[in-house]
Amino acid sequence: MKKMTVIFEDEELYTAVKVEAARRNRPLKQLVTEALREWLEDQEDAELLPIIDASLAEWREKGGIEASKFFKQLRAAEKPPTITAARNARTPRFPGASPAGSGAGSHR
Repeated sequence: MKKMTVIFEDEELYTAVKVEAARRNRPLKQLVTEALREWLEDQEDAELLPIIDASLAEWREKGGIEASKFFKQLRAAEKPPTITAARNARTPRFPGASPAGSGAGSHR
């Protein structure tokens, strides 16, 4: 834990923060810590906004579509496998061959 002294030059701000801490029944240091964390997160978000905006513009420029629409189109394009396709997907068996690791022809 690190310590820091905060000097409030604005008496009204100090009073308002003390009152809020008392109203919430929490230590002032906890409110200040939370406020600083939120401020830092806001700074990070502000840095990301131009990147997000540029990405969105590129997505629109290149004809991007919403994810739900994309997956709906993908499902519509899929065809259920036929029995023949399922059979062809199996490992082919050749006459006289035995499954790997069993019977004649297996090496140890």
